[in-house]
Amino acid sequence: MEMPFALALLIVVVIFIAQSFKIVPQQHAWIVERLGRFHAVLSPGLTVVIPLIDRVAYKHILKEIPLDIPSQVCITRDNTQLQVDGILYFQVVDPRLASYGASDYVLAISQLAQTTLRSVIGRLELDKTFEERDEINRTVVSALDEAATSWGVKVLRYEIKDLVPPQAILHAMQQQITAEREKRGRIAQSEGVKQEQINLATGQREASIQKSQGDMQANINQSEGERQAQINRATGEAEALRLVAHATAEAIQVVAKAIETPGGIEAINLKVAEQYVGAFSNIAKQGNTMLLPNNAADVASMVATAMSVVQTAKKEKTT
Repeated sequence: MEMPFALALLIVVVIFIAQSFKIVPQQHAWIVERLGRFHAVLSPGLTVVIPLIDRVAYKHILKEIPLDIPSQVCITRDNTQLQVDGILYFQVVDPRLASYGASDYVLAISQLAQTTLRSVIGRLELDKTFEERDEINRTVVSALDEAATSWGVKVLRYEIKDLVPPQAILHAMQQQITAEREKRGRIAQSEGVKQEQINLATGQREASIQKSQGDMQANINQSEGERQAQINRATGEAEALRLVAHATAEAIQVVAKAIETPGGIEAINLKVAEQYVGAFSNIAKQGNTMLLPNNAADVASMVATAMSVVQTAKKEKTT
């Protein structure tokens, strides 16, 4: 009888010792009650408790926890029903308040999230609910975080997963989207036609400008050519006149030298007489009527007159 009793006592002692050691995992917090009252919060690691006196009443996970918020029907400001569901992320920051602040803080957060969401959407029109989802999320988080402080819970964020209006509203929205796309397509097409016309007009204007510039340049070149031609002609005529004058001056010098040589006077007399007779011959050939001086036949008189002029010029030169 002693051996079974000793064995039983040993088993009890082993169980007692085993119950005295508790290993808390990382990112967990255990609430220990001693004789029914809160005693301590066990942190991660090995901890000693008193069996039969101390009891682990609550176990909390300190990691971020996602909570799926059930789908619900919300009424917008313009009396449109929306089927809304979302997901909430929270974290236990005070294990003691999470244990004793609410009987079920998860249920409390879920219910409060649904109530707050209905209130927020009720202040918005249908179009705004799709445009201001971020603002809705921030408002729900702010309201939940304020209330969850007394539950030892920190609400991190809330995200709306889906907003589903009735089928009639969806059909109307689809028609509106289709009409808007067709409108943008027509606008884009008209803008393309407008740009094409602008490009064509710009091209024609630039072509006209280039053509006018080309014509103007051609006119300038033509006028420059004409001006250069006139300059060349004037230069040629001036050069011709100069050469003629130079030749005349040389001829006069030759004649003057010939006069000074022996027999020069007689040669000049003969030349003047020949030219005199030749001039009258030309007059006779060119017309039937002509006016002649009274002494036109007196060649000797005319020659003497011409020679007197030559003699006078010669004397002026010698003096």
